Amino acid sequence: MEKSNETNGYLDSAQAGPAAGPGAPGTAAGRARRCAGFLRRQALVLLTVSGVLAGAGLGAALRGLSLSRTQVTYLAFPGEMLLRMLRMIILPLVVCSLVSGAASLDASSLGRLGGIAVAYFGLTTLSASALAVALAFIIKPGSGAQTLQSSDLGLKDSGPPPVPKETVDSFLDLARNLFPSNLVVAAFHTYATDYKVVTHNSSSGNVTHEKIPIGTEIEGMNILGLVLFALVLGVALKKLGSEGEDLIRFFNSLNEATMVLVSWIMWYVPVGIMFLVGSKIVEMKDIIVLVTSLGKYIFASILGHIIHGGIVLPLIYFVFTRKNPFRFLLGLLAPFATAFATCSSSATLPSMMKCIEENNGVDKRISRFILPIGATVNMDGAAIFQCVAAVFIAQLNNVELNAGQIFTILVTATASSVGAAGVPAGGVLTIAIILEAIGLPTHDLSLILAVDWIVDRTTTVVNVEGDALGAGILHHLNQKATKKGEQELTEVKVEAIPNCKSEEETSPLVTHQNPAGPVANAPELESKESVL
Repeated sequence: MEKSNETNGYLDSAQAGPAAGPGAPGTAAGRARRCAGFLRRQALVLLTVSGVLAGAGLGAALRGLSLSRTQVTYLAFPGEMLLRMLRMIILPLVVCSLVSGAASLDASSLGRLGGIAVAYFGLTTLSASALAVALAFIIKPGSGAQTLQSSDLGLKDSGPPPVPKETVDSFLDLARNLFPSNLVVAAFHTYATDYKVVTHNSSSGNVTHEKIPIGTEIEGMNILGLVLFALVLGVALKKLGSEGEDLIRFFNSLNEATMVLVSWIMWYVPVGIMFLVGSKIVEMKDIIVLVTSLGKYIFASILGHIIHGGIVLPLIYFVFTRKNPFRFLLGLLAPFATAFATCSSSATLPSMMKCIEENNGVDKRISRFILPIGATVNMDGAAIFQCVAAVFIAQLNNVELNAGQIFTILVTATASSVGAAGVPAGGVLTIAIILEAIGLPTHDLSLILAVDWIVDRTTTVVNVEGDALGAGILHHLNQKATKKGEQELTEVKVEAIPNCKSEEETSPLVTHQNPAGPVANAPELESKESVL
């Protein structure tokens, strides 16, 4: 019987078996058929990458027409529709996938996989932060740019920098968002601390200003609270046993239906990406001034992303799995193109789930458990550009960072990336936390905001790559543990005894199976113990 293996859309011809006739692999018809099959399997990837290239060409062609702001808005409309569709599907996808994923794993597996995931996320984010700080000190992106202002960049006004928050309030907001007071509100609002300045006049004529923290609700899904609730709900349904099976089946069915919707949306991705990239290029005023003014900062950030995404993360994957990481990444070109165009880890989540399961064969229980969590808490790319930006602003202000401040940057960037929003420019808001922690001014954040649309693209690609490789590592370790358990189960044997003990004298969880055979050969017979 002929067998064929297909991995990442490529046919393993070594196991394809013999073929005869005009469609044989060596004939022209056979080659044409294989080429057509390859194009059919990789159609979405090819169309997505083509959409990015076509968008760049479209933007370059329209730059000379001096389009008005209204015309640029119309040009970006198909891309806006793509973002709306992807964001529409995030809520049911995250909740249903986490509930069904947590309910499908037993408590020991859930704890083991969760522990490995937390260790992996912490290791990769901390290594990314250390790499970024080292590159920033080597390249020195802030040297020679002390007089630079955001108005010198030739870009439109990016607005005022975000109001700096106290470091303590930032972590308190993170804890508050883990436990939203209203799940319905959490679907479209996030808790954030704002400040009100109160002026006090004393009798002696002294004037003091007090900054009072005030809780506010800002627009944006509280994905952190929804992730925690979905995980706990899945574990609770598993604990109920038969009483929770109906609800688990409901979430499983809703999850599968959501993935069908994702597969339909993915065919619109190339069109939306083309107009997203094209409209962004048209908005750009003067790329020459931009690159010459902040070129070293952009170069340091993107170089950090290339080293971390092209060397560090694949090396970690290879150490754990002993498999080619680039073959694994080859099946994820469509999600990477989506991440590059949308600058949103959350918007890339539907595409990543679909491709990592279909192209790379990752277990659905693993991917639907780890990817939503990774899209929320694992931000390697954000940690890199945040650390580079912090050192860049320190060099702008001629501040020499000591060892304590460098350590603070590493720890704060690693911790604050957990709460970074998976939306465009979400990481910029957390840079203010790092600057406050090391005592640097935040008024230079306008420079970071002005060029964030460039750095944010490679940032998002590295973010989703870290999530994908983490899912691949967990899948490999889970398979290895499963095979080891099955091997130990089959190797447990006991010597067959003609007059074996009755069932009451042995463990009720152990079933003895004695093979039939001649009595003379009974001492040589063995029976397997199956622990059920």
